[in-house]
Amino acid sequence: MTEHPDIAARLADHVDDDFCYFTTRGRVTGTPHEIEIWFAIDTAAPTTLFLMAGGGDQSDWVRNLRVQPSVTVRVGDTTYAARARVVVAGTEEEERARTLVHDKFAPRYSGDLTEWRGRALPVAVDVGDIYEDVAE
Repeated sequence: MTEHPDIAARLADHVDDDFCYFTTRGRVTGTPHEIEIWFAIDTAAPTTLFLMAGGGDQSDWVRNLRVQPSVTVRVGDTTYAARARVVVAGTEEEERARTLVHDKFAPRYSGDLTEWRGRALPVAVDVGDIYEDVAE
């Protein structure tokens, strides 16, 4: 990884983007698994992204990150090395995650996201640095 002190500024340039591309490692195979998913940037920690797992703990990507929290996330044209974690239930961070993701997408979505807001599992992705694949 290369040190880039402006990660928060780089992420802020994409605050209105709908999707990020989140890659976990398979918990059995170790194979990379990428998903396209809605995200919001944490207003309290601008190098943290919030995602919501509609399938909760049964989502494959959540099961993967619980085994291997080192992940990558692509926002715009930049891929970042990060650590993912399930947000602790009942905390201010949980409420912030639910509110930020819901409030970003509710106006643009044709359906009602209220039930999803309360049911989905919030996940935080703490971005560390720009990812450089040493295997290349």
